[in-house]
Amino acid sequence: MASFFVGASGSMVGLDIGTDHVRLAQIKASGSTFALQKYGVVRLPMGSVVEGEIVDADAVASAIRQLMRTTGLGGANVVIGVSNQKVVVRLIDLPYMEDAELQGAIKYQAQDYIPIPVEEAILDFQIVGDYMTNADEHMNEVLLVAAQRDMIDETVQAVERSGLKLSGIDVTPFAVVRGLFGVAPSTLPDENEGVGEATAVIHMSAGITNIVVVEKGLPRFTRVSSLAANELTQAVATALNVTFEEAEDLKLRVGLPDVDESGSGADIPADIDPKKVRGTQEALEREVSKFIAEIRRSLDYYLTQSAQVRTIRRIVLTGSGAGLRNLDSYVARGLQTKVELADAMHWLSVPPQYQALLEADRLGATAAIGLAMGGVVA
Repeated sequence: MASFFVGASGSMVGLDIGTDHVRLAQIKASGSTFALQKYGVVRLPMGSVVEGEIVDADAVASAIRQLMRTTGLGGANVVIGVSNQKVVVRLIDLPYMEDAELQGAIKYQAQDYIPIPVEEAILDFQIVGDYMTNADEHMNEVLLVAAQRDMIDETVQAVERSGLKLSGIDVTPFAVVRGLFGVAPSTLPDENEGVGEATAVIHMSAGITNIVVVEKGLPRFTRVSSLAANELTQAVATALNVTFEEAEDLKLRVGLPDVDESGSGADIPADIDPKKVRGTQEALEREVSKFIAEIRRSLDYYLTQSAQVRTIRRIVLTGSGAGLRNLDSYVARGLQTKVELADAMHWLSVPPQYQALLEADRLGATAAIGLAMGGVVA
């Protein structure tokens, strides 16, 4: 599923502008899968993107140009993703209409469902199904997307100043789902998903976490949380009174303790002070408990609103923050649900020069790959 597209063909660049990094993936269709042509990642200046929203377009444009030089990318069609508190996704029920009729009516219907004034928003929608009510009313299920225009304008400026050609704007959670499950919306890789069951995708990046509920390959609920990887790092920094950079290093090298408490900790580098190991793990455990509670609240809310889904059968973790040692085990224990780490490598053939880089960043690359996949098939 893609939003705000103006059309594209051939190879496509997916550009994932995060809080700490910009990631670029150029792919082309290759049979039933995709071939990676270029991949790169570059750091962003601190403060240029805050909770998914660009606040310094020039700094972001400069980082994109650096990424273009690093990858050797010239002028290219690019799809960017947006996800922040100024993007609203709602699954709504409307009287049945054909696509063309709904296109004209949606702006009048939308205001009842979104907190953004319609005149300040960019709207898009997709019909995901239709049904008959008990009163024999024919209804459409519509996935409505609204994004605040000023936020979109700032994002567009950053891309255009870099010299790339903007072909479309996607909603990042939709791109993540596409990167994990493919472009066909009819089935999930797990064909054992039964009636009344759904999959939750948790995409934890540096600055935000996207929580998405997916039914039969379609995202039907999304929520953005500011509790993400940088919050975990800051908790370590505060607890140990160290710099953010040192805390990030400790977070990545130490991680969470084993949930079954049977691990010896032998795989933790010996050069780290045991007191710092304990302090790091205690700080991470506190924050991850909050993270799990945030996921639980979101999923419980969805389940109370859904007439069809009674249980979340599994949770898929992805994003750059999802690689934290033992995070998947903690989420599985906290939510009493099957949890797996997943990435978009399943859909890609990767040339030798990018294999090491993409392997190291395979969780973080999901959104960029999903954005490019959507652009190719748009």
